[in-house]
Amino acid sequence: MLSLILLEYRKLFGARSARFALAVCALLPFLWSFAPGLQDVYNLVLVSAWQVPALAMLTAAQFLLPLFISITCAEMIGTEIAQGTLAPLLLRPLNRSKVILAKLVAALTYPAILLATLLLFGLIAGARFGFMDFAGGTGLTPAGFVGAGVTTTATALMETLRGFGIAALTLMPIAALAVLFGILYLNTAAAALATIATLQVMRLLIVFPKAFQKILLTTHLDAYLRAAPAESLVLLMIYTVGFSLLALFIFERKDV
Repeated sequence: MLSLILLEYRKLFGARSARFALAVCALLPFLWSFAPGLQDVYNLVLVSAWQVPALAMLTAAQFLLPLFISITCAEMIGTEIAQGTLAPLLLRPLNRSKVILAKLVAALTYPAILLATLLLFGLIAGARFGFMDFAGGTGLTPAGFVGAGVTTTATALMETLRGFGIAALTLMPIAALAVLFGILYLNTAAAALATIATLQVMRLLIVFPKAFQKILLTTHLDAYLRAAPAESLVLLMIYTVGFSLLALFIFERKDV
């Protein structure tokens, strides 16, 4: 099983879409760190290195990161079908469930890899502002960048790790959904489009009662900004496990 997982990671990092996404995650923090119009457009003045990763993530989490994840995770099935490499793999004495489980492990950890890259290069890009105590907030709490007084280095570190960790959990259902659509359609473009369209339709359902909105995946994608995100995380995990189990069930019976 470990060899299959390592194989999937090798395929993942060999994909152009994954390398492009990692490159964007590395460059985006520098763009915001040196952006001259932050004060005019967002009424924000960066005063600490701890604010740069949050700014980069907040601007990427709603569209760019879901887009990258949808395309790359859809490719995990679609590209192998197009290249004809999946069928020979399944002809080997391997359990089908192990093959798809290995793909799911790589897919579900992919958001964390993107966010870790964003965090690392965010701190590098913001290093010129310093890592000491500062007046304001990290941007990863309900208080935003304004904060509630002075934020210490230890507090900033904990808020940043907490925010990025929760953000990774919020993106996992999207990765699982993309793999599920990849199995259903056996085509990268169709699976990625279906994933993105599903997210957009869910966002449009804000016109429905709040009780219905609470069960929508897109309602909880900003859980990293909430003081008590437990309810959101439980629902996100239900989505992740549900999509993963469906992918496993359908892959076992799908003729590829």
